[in-house]
Amino acid sequence: MTVIVAPDSFKGTHTAPAVADAIARGLEAAGVTALRLPVADGGEGTLDVLRAPLGLDIVEADGVNPWHSTIPAKWGLSPDGIAVVEVAQTCGLTTPHHGIRDPRTADTVGVGRQIVDAARRGAREIVVAVGGSATTDGGVGAISAIEEAGGLGGTEITVLSDVRTRYCDAATVFGPQKGADPADVEFLTRRLHATRAELPRDPQGVEGSGAAGGLAGGLWACFDARIVSGAGFVLDALGFADAVTSARAVIVGEGRLDAQTAEGKIVSEILLRSAGVPVHAVVGTVDDSADALSAFADVRIASTIIELEAAGRDLGAWYR
Repeated sequence: MTVIVAPDSFKGTHTAPAVADAIARGLEAAGVTALRLPVADGGEGTLDVLRAPLGLDIVEADGVNPWHSTIPAKWGLSPDGIAVVEVAQTCGLTTPHHGIRDPRTADTVGVGRQIVDAARRGAREIVVAVGGSATTDGGVGAISAIEEAGGLGGTEITVLSDVRTRYCDAATVFGPQKGADPADVEFLTRRLHATRAELPRDPQGVEGSGAAGGLAGGLWACFDARIVSGAGFVLDALGFADAVTSARAVIVGEGRLDAQTAEGKIVSEILLRSAGVPVHAVVGTVDDSADALSAFADVRIASTIIELEAAGRDLGAWYR
């Protein structure tokens, strides 16, 4: 029997595959068989995590960031016509930009252009992973780019949302982490309400429509996009349900374990799907008030690759 190693990325420091490999090396050094299963919930790193299970070929092409500077970007396309567009590639919080990162002018045109490119290359379904964006434009930029290109024809869109926030609440909930001060949040919220009134369908009642600053709701309103759990989609693609049936334990990980962990994040989804199997957490930092703490068999703090490997060795002693 194996121990599943299923961490998310430690944002800004380590990718999910790097974290999984470090913990797994520690387990293997302790004589335990490890199954590396790096995960994502629709945010940064989703494209890389889905590459193998969906059989994606990576398309690399110049894109534009939220302030229309040209940047290198990539998306994926499978032989059977499934495309994966990761918003963080063009419109992410860490997307390169040499000027002022103004939250009021940040838009999703770059995402829209990637969606158009995928449709033109024959994608029958475009999976848009919307986590980690720097934008709060309600999806207007992406919608404009798609409509200017003549629409999507019969191509379907599936949005992977990592939050439950609704459309007009996006600025209040996520604006500050995108650099918005109180005046910016007020401005962006007014603009979301104005945009909502102009959309062909009202997204406010749709859970997750506020993801990526309303991009999810905009795609739902204009192109009949499905909004689904990013965590659930990724775990299904990875075959987690089959893997966990023969696992001795599961090790999850993320940069910070806090109250948001329960808000549709991958760790909470893994806990739900691992009933009867011990779940350990290896995290960079932890908020002691996090409701999820009691759900774990063990919580360990590790932030460097050396510490992650050591955590794997220590946990390996439990399952030799």
